[in-house]
Amino acid sequence: MRESVQAEVMMSFLVSEELSFRIPVELRYDADDPYAVRLTFHLPGDAPVTWAFGRELLLDGINKPCGEGDVHVTPTSPDELSDVHIRLQVGSDRALFRAGAAPLVAFLDRTDRIVPLGQERSLGDFEGSLDEALDRILSEARQNEQNAG
Repeated sequence: MRESVQAEVMMSFLVSEELSFRIPVELRYDADDPYAVRLTFHLPGDAPVTWAFGRELLLDGINKPCGEGDVHVTPTSPDELSDVHIRLQVGSDRALFRAGAAPLVAFLDRTDRIVPLGQERSLGDFEGSLDEALDRILSEARQNEQNAG
């Protein structure tokens, strides 16, 4: 197995303008999946929820609003390195988290030591592995359709 980086940070889960609570969030980066970071949110009373999205999105979102679709990362202050909002969305359901930029930068710095940003492609046959995984998924889907039909 290649190298990985893990960290735990405390984030505020912003339920509304009046209500928020701090939760532990596990950050993980694996050199085997060099473009992605994984955030596992440990919400009270629920099973942990893991989101994977682009490492570059997290990095860029520390300094300027970034993201389209289900994940948005935005600095709370455009003029200084302070906190970051991470908004996750599934359909009409949204969750908003606030994290300190410093622990995110420290985590991303550690990821850059094992796979420098921009060097992800040099880790071998990433596209070949992706093609192989897609072929396997499509084959399994066809098999499931045949078994169901």
